[in-house]
Amino acid sequence: MRSMFTRLFSVFLAVILVCVSILFSLVYLNLRQNSIDSRISALKTQARDVAYLASRMQSDIGLSLTRSTTEEYMYWKNKRIFDEYNAYTVIVERSGRTYSFYNESTLMDESLSQLPSAEEMNEYLNRAAMGEEITVQTGSAQNPLFTVIVPWSRSSMFTGHDTVMGLVMIQTAAQTIHAAYQGLLLQVALASLAVLALAGGCAFWLTRQTTRPLTYMAKAAGEMANGNFSARAPLEGSSEICELAAAFNTMAEQLSTLEESRRDFVANVSHELRSPITSIQGFAQGMLDGTIPEEERTRYLQVVVDETHRLSKLINGLLNLSRMENEQLALNCTIFDINELIRRVIISRIPQIEEKELEINADLPDDALYVLADQDQIEQVIINLTDNAIKFSPAGGTVTLRVRANGKQVVCTVQDEGSGVLPQDAPHIFERFYKADKAHTVGKGTGLGLAISRKIMEKHGQTIRLVSGDHGAIFEITLENARKGTQES
Repeated sequence: MRSMFTRLFSVFLAVILVCVSILFSLVYLNLRQNSIDSRISALKTQARDVAYLASRMQSDIGLSLTRSTTEEYMYWKNKRIFDEYNAYTVIVERSGRTYSFYNESTLMDESLSQLPSAEEMNEYLNRAAMGEEITVQTGSAQNPLFTVIVPWSRSSMFTGHDTVMGLVMIQTAAQTIHAAYQGLLLQVALASLAVLALAGGCAFWLTRQTTRPLTYMAKAAGEMANGNFSARAPLEGSSEICELAAAFNTMAEQLSTLEESRRDFVANVSHELRSPITSIQGFAQGMLDGTIPEEERTRYLQVVVDETHRLSKLINGLLNLSRMENEQLALNCTIFDINELIRRVIISRIPQIEEKELEINADLPDDALYVLADQDQIEQVIINLTDNAIKFSPAGGTVTLRVRANGKQVVCTVQDEGSGVLPQDAPHIFERFYKADKAHTVGKGTGLGLAISRKIMEKHGQTIRLVSGDHGAIFEITLENARKGTQES
């Protein structure tokens, strides 16, 4: 299969060759016609001069046999026409009698000069009698001739009018006209070859500049297919090629990031699964081989149950996140009171709140505040944020949940009194499995809550963000504000 470079260059070269050939043909035809027209025009001028001399030489009884000054000039004129134009001059009287004033023997040589037939001569005489100048191509296909016919006349002493007395015929071989432009034709041919070479070089350079970045991109794509995601395409060539290369590099960067995320994801999942599985395996093995006493088995069985709950929660979180990323979890948007939803979440977390002796500050409007969203998914977001606030708040601290209307949006915030999020952790807080408190929460959480919450808010076309605060961490979400007074759907 031919390469793109070969195909493009072949097309460019073919187009250039066709254009140069057409241009050469047009120039050739134009030169040929101009040369013929110029030679015919020059011969007509010479024929008029000869006709004038013939009229001067004409007497009432025909051409004088005495060599006069005019006749001498006629000989000189005919010789000059022959020397300059390689043409033969014949003077024809109306009676059909012909004269040649230079090299008369050539009239007998049909290869050099051919007189018209009697019928053609009569036709020419009749046309000449009306003052017409005639140009015809005669001779054979092997020896074509151009013939210029001009009438010659003299003034009558009785009427005072000019009377056509005969014809002046000048014949020249077509080869002599062709030879006149052969030199120019050679120059045009050389110029055409130079143009073809220059245009071909430009086409080669342009084709190479166009296809070379594509070749680099193909090579980079092959390296990426082999696992080398650091390959990049150079930004060179036309603006469109540069845009394509930039898009390719952006895609490569995203694939590199995706591959890195995939590896991190596999590593994180393996790490998260290893810990509970190791605990379950160790405690089960201890109970089977008698290492754990009979009276301690109930306590360790509870640990096993807790670890299985943790595994289940991790697996469910991964499934939910996968569905959201693959757009498999459709939204079921309804209008509901966000204040009532927050109250239910707080009530469901009373055991954890009492265990840490936390104080809940629910800063909610007195009136119902309706929003348009998927109630179950938004409840999951509020639960995730509230659980994090409870987990990171110190014993006896305060967790604040605040809601306020802000034009077309409703803003909900959840704040704790923990140590907050470090600046270096803030950009990664919504990533999967990322834990800002890695050193302090071993065995707690899955690192998926905030990642799931962000996906839910993105599906709603809303935002979730970490707000900087003086004490603890503040998370803020936005929801679409519905009209007040609308009943819950």
